[in-house]
Amino acid sequence: MKKIINLIALLLLSVVTYATDFTEHFITGTPKITAMSQLTFGPQGILFVGDSKSSKLFAIATNDLDKPSGEVKVNVRDLEGKIAAMLGAKKEDILVHDIVVNPISKNVYLAVSRGRTKGDSYWKLPNDLEDATILLRLKNGKDFEEVSLKNVKYSQISIPNPIDFEKKDFKGKQRPDVITDLAYANGTVYVAGLSNEEFASTFRKVPFPFKDKVTATTLEIFHGAHGKYETKSPIRAFIPYKLNGKDHILAAYLCTPLVTIPEDKLKNGKHVRGKTIAELGAGNMPLDMVVFNKNGKDYILMANTTRNAMKIAIDDIANTKANITTRTKVRYGTEGVKYVSFPRVLQQLAKFDDKHILMVARLPNGSLTMVTQPTKWL
Repeated sequence: MKKIINLIALLLLSVVTYATDFTEHFITGTPKITAMSQLTFGPQGILFVGDSKSSKLFAIATNDLDKPSGEVKVNVRDLEGKIAAMLGAKKEDILVHDIVVNPISKNVYLAVSRGRTKGDSYWKLPNDLEDATILLRLKNGKDFEEVSLKNVKYSQISIPNPIDFEKKDFKGKQRPDVITDLAYANGTVYVAGLSNEEFASTFRKVPFPFKDKVTATTLEIFHGAHGKYETKSPIRAFIPYKLNGKDHILAAYLCTPLVTIPEDKLKNGKHVRGKTIAELGAGNMPLDMVVFNKNGKDYILMANTTRNAMKIAIDDIANTKANITTRTKVRYGTEGVKYVSFPRVLQQLAKFDDKHILMVARLPNGSLTMVTQPTKWL
């Protein structure tokens, strides 16, 4: 009898239960995702997919809720080659668009395309070259599998007033920039990107669960390297973070201003000017930002296209007096909050757990690698 009671207790402990089921009003079917432009995870293993092409945000119940039985490490060499072999494609046609880690299972999700891997412009990113339509999962740090989106529980909401399909800038068509980054925090999905407004740089807040309510705030920031205020360049990477007890958005832009924006200023229909606290060097595009803790202090790690990853202390951001409103003295120089250079150019980042960051980098031999990096070494 005692054994039976212990078994029942063990089974009850293994069942994940929630006071609020965020999937309660989801529908079952196949979401019509045309481009997995950006990914992020929310509560209860829910994967958010931002689709710039259709201008929609999807919430998908992955049912990936089992915690790992032990420590999980990721060390995948020749990432593109392994994906190509799985998909029956050529290695040179594989594009990894985004990676995220399920905070419950520690499984890695990848948005992937089979398309053109080399752009015709210095600035082009994977979303400018091809639409990611394949979702993969790396289980337990070892085994790849394709994630089927047929007959899943999901919810969706439209992102209003996206930039037109035919609008262009120096990179080409701007439609891939309807959604340039996503983050979930405190019951809200934050969406950076471009709208069809005169001031095209737009930041949207989407309450979750979705209730047909999306607020949109247009943004303006001073770009020190360019010596002017700009409203048409979108945020490229951002994180929500509390500075001095107040919620902020920490945002990085092309070429490379670092900006703080008070979260409570981001109201529907308003136009907000961010505070430029650093210029991190022209000729560069930020790709990803994560927060990690080391020795009791929080830091940002930011991946870039042409510069080594940058480590910035949150305390320095919170306490800085910098407010850049004039052209930087040296075009390719840096001003404002200082950073420490991590000795590697990284393509993608994701928080893995409290002691590790997931990194994707191109090795000197040209091979793409994905590894978990202990934060104590950063």
